[in-house]
Amino acid sequence: MNTADQYLKAIYLAQRIEEGPASTGTLADLLEVSPASVNEMIGKLEDQGLVEHEKYKGATLTDEGLGRAHDALQTYCIIERFLTNVLEVEEFRDEARALESVIDDTVADRLDTIIDRPDECPDCFDPELDHCERLESPGTGTQCD
Repeated sequence: MNTADQYLKAIYLAQRIEEGPASTGTLADLLEVSPASVNEMIGKLEDQGLVEHEKYKGATLTDEGLGRAHDALQTYCIIERFLTNVLEVEEFRDEARALESVIDDTVADRLDTIIDRPDECPDCFDPELDHCERLESPGTGTQCD
């Protein structure tokens, strides 16, 4: 997953959190970058037809952007589920964030074959909790709440 996909995923999640356009501030917080970096990338994504941006209102994904964001979130969820369910990594969120930029579609597809991912994934991802609602807690076999 490349940087653009990480931004698209963040916009998708921010839109769910804010129930509307994603604000620069929320995106900066989610991505742990400066608002200036967010504005620069939003401009690039807008040029590519992936995002529509209105100053002071926020960014909204286009249909193509939504598809890419959905795929990026699914890849992230695959990594997260692999780390928790297979490797039982306690700090799965930090590890998943570090790995999402280097895992390509082929590796994600292969990881997906060895995890038990629900059909509704990634729609079961809760942006407020920052993980899948149905994710098992490492080492316990129980679902996170």
